Amino acid sequence: MQGKRWLNRQILTISFSAFFADLGYQMIQAIFPIYLVIALASSPLYLGIANALAFGGGALFAYVGGILGDRYSRKWIAVIGSGFILLMSAVGLTMNPIFAIALFAGGWWGRNMRVAPRRALLASASDSKNRGKAFGFLHALDIGGGLLAVVVLIFMLYLGVSESHIFFITALPLLVSTYLLMTLKDVRAKPANNGNGKSKRARINKRAYNGIILATALYGFSYYSLGFPILTIAKMSGNSVFGIASYGVYLGVSAVTGYYIGSRKRMKKIRSLGLLGYMLSGVGTFLLALGYIFNSAIILPYIGVAMMGFGLGVIETLEPTIISLMKSGISGLGKSLGKLSASRSFGIFFANLLMGILYVVNPSYSYIYAAVVSISAGIIVIAFGRNYDLIYDAS
Repeated sequence: MQGKRWLNRQILTISFSAFFADLGYQMIQAIFPIYLVIALASSPLYLGIANALAFGGGALFAYVGGILGDRYSRKWIAVIGSGFILLMSAVGLTMNPIFAIALFAGGWWGRNMRVAPRRALLASASDSKNRGKAFGFLHALDIGGGLLAVVVLIFMLYLGVSESHIFFITALPLLVSTYLLMTLKDVRAKPANNGNGKSKRARINKRAYNGIILATALYGFSYYSLGFPILTIAKMSGNSVFGIASYGVYLGVSAVTGYYIGSRKRMKKIRSLGLLGYMLSGVGTFLLALGYIFNSAIILPYIGVAMMGFGLGVIETLEPTIISLMKSGISGLGKSLGKLSASRSFGIFFANLLMGILYVVNPSYSYIYAAVVSISAGIIVIAFGRNYDLIYDAS
């Protein structure tokens, strides 16, 4: 652990690096659907393909990034991955949908490669008592950067800045993010004795860990790009700004939720992950389907997006917290966190392909599918991890 305070220099640097990264690539995330489908006149199916390639390939890069970080250097693997995110800023240089998709996917692969070693560095810089608070703070700044990205994006669109120039501008915060990672200390967790692998605690840990990996993979099958709600709300309202603004609602709620959940000292982590994370996200997605079916005022899909943001804040804070507590002190922590990211990305590959196909047929079909799968993930994680909460309830 670095120093006596929970919010030490290492945690601050990692969190602000995440802030600037999201300030860059979340702006791209928000404008990419508009650019690909509207500016380049592509089918929404192309958006599904783009996200499927990004997340599908990202699953491999997430897992490999965790392994390489443990074996060589968590800091420099994170730096390399962060540097490749800049490929996304080059999307505006092409008017060819295929090239745009390739650049977008390549940048996202770099983003995923960076996730596990960065989380492992954060876990190494915090003690178990404040682990949730550290991950909650990371998520708050991470998503806070995305929220600012949406505000800046809307302002630039209001000023008439072209999509191509917006992509180019995103390179600046991405460079700052990479530089901050370069200033980190490459702290490694020391191997620890976690007891006999056949002990009751070890068995509970293994069952809960497998449940989380399975649930997050299943959740991945429902975790579609927010580009789809952006398109839906933009078309329902007749204004692209309302679609992009919904992304800001999603990110803002997620940021506040992540910090709040991470600061809670006593809570049933597995139950909260299942109910307030996966299942609430599913309910929010279902509201998007209802909004489209009944052609409601945009307030209904906005409420749905806000609920999805709340669920994401819970998931992004509790998943790595629980895994790092299980694997605390183990030199293979990066590999475990990489498996966490990879399992979700694998599901997201198929989710976005299917979402793209269903969205073309009828947008409500895609949202109903995603809602059912997300709620199922919540049921699974609660079933597998119910004993985990008994032994870690106060952690």
